[in-house]
Amino acid sequence: MRILFLLLWIPLFGRVELGIDTLFSEGHERALRGKRIGLVSNHTGVDRKLQPTLEVLLKNGLKVVALFSPEHGWKGNCYAFEKTKDGREANLPLYSLHGKTRRPTDQMLKGIDVLLYDIQDIGVRSYTYATTLFYVMEEAAKRNIPVVVLDRPNPINGLIIDGGMLEEKWRSFIGYVNVPYCHGMTIGELATFFNSEYSVGCKLKVVPMKGWKRSMTFKDTGLSWIPTSPHIPDAESPLFYASTGILGELSLVNIGIGYTLPFKVVGAPWIDAEHFAEKLNSQKLPGVYFFPFHYRPFYGSLKGKECHGVLIRVTDIKRYRPLSVQYLLMGILKSLYPQKTKGYLDKVNGNKKRLFCLANGNDEIYRLMKNERYAAWKMIAFQKDERERFKKIREKYLLY
Repeated sequence: MRILFLLLWIPLFGRVELGIDTLFSEGHERALRGKRIGLVSNHTGVDRKLQPTLEVLLKNGLKVVALFSPEHGWKGNCYAFEKTKDGREANLPLYSLHGKTRRPTDQMLKGIDVLLYDIQDIGVRSYTYATTLFYVMEEAAKRNIPVVVLDRPNPINGLIIDGGMLEEKWRSFIGYVNVPYCHGMTIGELATFFNSEYSVGCKLKVVPMKGWKRSMTFKDTGLSWIPTSPHIPDAESPLFYASTGILGELSLVNIGIGYTLPFKVVGAPWIDAEHFAEKLNSQKLPGVYFFPFHYRPFYGSLKGKECHGVLIRVTDIKRYRPLSVQYLLMGILKSLYPQKTKGYLDKVNGNKKRLFCLANGNDEIYRLMKNERYAAWKMIAFQKDERERFKKIREKYLLY
């Protein structure tokens, strides 16, 4: 039995090679020999055997002279929006790109011949690791410094495309490139898209993965998931982040932050769980089932309070659309609890409204949510044609 288990397990572990793996197995590292490397990475930068990228580079004789970390810090233990500081790691200068500055400066880049990026993204436009890469590419282009991206899987998969596009006036650190909220691209593909579509002019090289297919979720890769930030604990979290994260910006309900199921539940003291689930399921959105659920958050705005709502269950990943799920949740909440929703929306102004619109990439979703009595399907259908046009544009940037 033990031998059979090992035979089943070993192929799974070796199914996908990451960019950091093929860097050496396919000979891409030759372009880095003798160069002074600035490594943009964090705790998610590991090879398929879980060896840190920094250690792998040094062990193979490459010269790393500086480190750069994104939001959540080098070790990934800082919370969202928490600024991090410069310091030292492995006897190297460590520069924060989520502190006093979010772009590498002349001083930071002094003496660097090439910038190497290796961070696990989650496949969602509002997650800031991709924006950090884009900022790095722009600053590198100004100084004629090449950028090498070690590619990694889109953990949701490479097929799901859902949500609105990014309108220029809402371009920000939590949305810098005009792609759908779920774009179905790897970080390397996004880099080539950005470099070309935005005429950045960066000397860009993407080191591809080996064995990755677009239909794969992260669990299908056989790789070990490293939590990318405090509230993205497992390989399923990115999909659910895309399913409820924007709703959370309204503070209308709890979305599992402060409980053991971040982004996987939606609840509040005033919701009738069974009725809410029944109405959601009656809409027959494909690929999802809403299960009545009751819980008490350990911390946050509803700490210790009885919350009633739903647990989101994916029944068919091929048909599941996270933004459609999110907008259905928002619309049914408004339909069932119009006065309660109105009360919360009336309080959403200033910075909270701005963050909601920045996450969506537009202000139309806010307008629909606030003014339409039955908003769900109008939000789901928003920019459907634009998404179809994007699918055609992205084809030339797909590596797999």
